[in-house]
Amino acid sequence: MQDRSATAPAIPAGEAAQGAAGAAGQPPVKPVIAPGAAKRANASVIGMIIALALSIGTFLPIVLMNPSPKSDGYRPDVNVSAIAQNAAGVAGFTPLAPSPGDTFRPNYARWESGTGSGVPTWEVGYITPKESFIGLVQTRQSNPTWLLQQVNNAPVTGTRNAGGRDWELRDSGKGDKSMVLVHRGTTVILTGPAQLDEFSALAAAVVKSLDSNPAATVSPSATPSQ
Repeated sequence: MQDRSATAPAIPAGEAAQGAAGAAGQPPVKPVIAPGAAKRANASVIGMIIALALSIGTFLPIVLMNPSPKSDGYRPDVNVSAIAQNAAGVAGFTPLAPSPGDTFRPNYARWESGTGSGVPTWEVGYITPKESFIGLVQTRQSNPTWLLQQVNNAPVTGTRNAGGRDWELRDSGKGDKSMVLVHRGTTVILTGPAQLDEFSALAAAVVKSLDSNPAATVSPSATPSQ
């Protein structure tokens, strides 16, 4: 039997190479955008740019009229004397309203009833001239346990004279320090991370305020601070 299957004619090697070279030499096909589509695309981009410009123009005046706060931040207007007068009726003594100068800024003043600790207190916080902090606590019902809590269990490290009085200095060396004074029927504790010269300035103002107020009568149930 004869093999009748068709055999493809062979293409000469030279002609195959020329065909491949011709195909490779054709330029790449570039997509063509219709003029209408291109116009619509350009219009969309221009519209976005105009909308962005209008948004900036709307909000820029608002930003300029409301500049960012200065570095000294918000300063609450705390009238320590007025709040102290309001608290005097429930305190049983005249709460301190020292005047250490304008460089000390009070950021709170309040009467705490002592519901949790059992010791009612008058409390004032001060931002110091060097942007640190000292908290003032005053009570006529101090006791040793409460006192240790207020000074964060810091040991007595000496005394420091301020306002003509010797204050007990307590410092653990790990952060806050405290100065403690028992005078005219109340215990006053100053605590914070401020430097000692700022403590002394506030302590002197405290003594002056204490001496100008009537002496408090110590509660019979209170245990004197040690």
